[in-house]
Amino acid sequence: MLTTLLKWNRKPIYDDLPLSSTAPTTKQPTTNTPVSLPSTHSSDSPYRPTPTDRLAVQLGYARLALYKQATKAEDAVNSALTSTLRLEHSFTSTIRSLAPPKESSERLMPGALYVLVATMAGSIITRNRNIVLRASIPAVIGVGTAYAVIPLTMKNVGDLAWSYEERFPVLADTHLRTKARIERFLETGKAHTSMTLGMVQDKVTGAREKVEDWVKKGR
Repeated sequence: MLTTLLKWNRKPIYDDLPLSSTAPTTKQPTTNTPVSLPSTHSSDSPYRPTPTDRLAVQLGYARLALYKQATKAEDAVNSALTSTLRLEHSFTSTIRSLAPPKESSERLMPGALYVLVATMAGSIITRNRNIVLRASIPAVIGVGTAYAVIPLTMKNVGDLAWSYEERFPVLADTHLRTKARIERFLETGKAHTSMTLGMVQDKVTGAREKVEDWVKKGR
């Protein structure tokens, strides 16, 4: 009897749930309500660039301007180098064209020294004269010596000078007139020299004949 009461009064470990609680519960459908986010730009107001956008545009303009300036500078440097190389080539070819040909017996180095010595001698001779003679006589002696010692080189120099003078008609005309006067003066000098030599030879011949006659008469 006591044992039966103890079993009856003993409580179970787990509480008995009602039958209604064990039934599965169905989820009620939830409707997602849209969350309204704060809009940065309203559809009615126009777009205005920010300071960052304006700065980016200005930087783009600055980069384009800098690129154009760098391109212009590069073109200027290339043009200057091309002009320098062209000028150097023209100068070297011009100097090379003044030298006498290899097959000729003319040598430029000793001939140039002879011309320099002759010019210095002319300046020494006219050191006590007026300024006109001191300026003209050494130049005339030097040019004359150059035409006598290095004629081919002087001919090349004359042709080069004439090619430059042809660019200026007035200078070329003056050169031609001066050259004609000098040639006329030289021809006149040669004629007078030949006449003087002829007269001297005639006088010498006459004097010799007189001396011979005098000697014959003295015998």
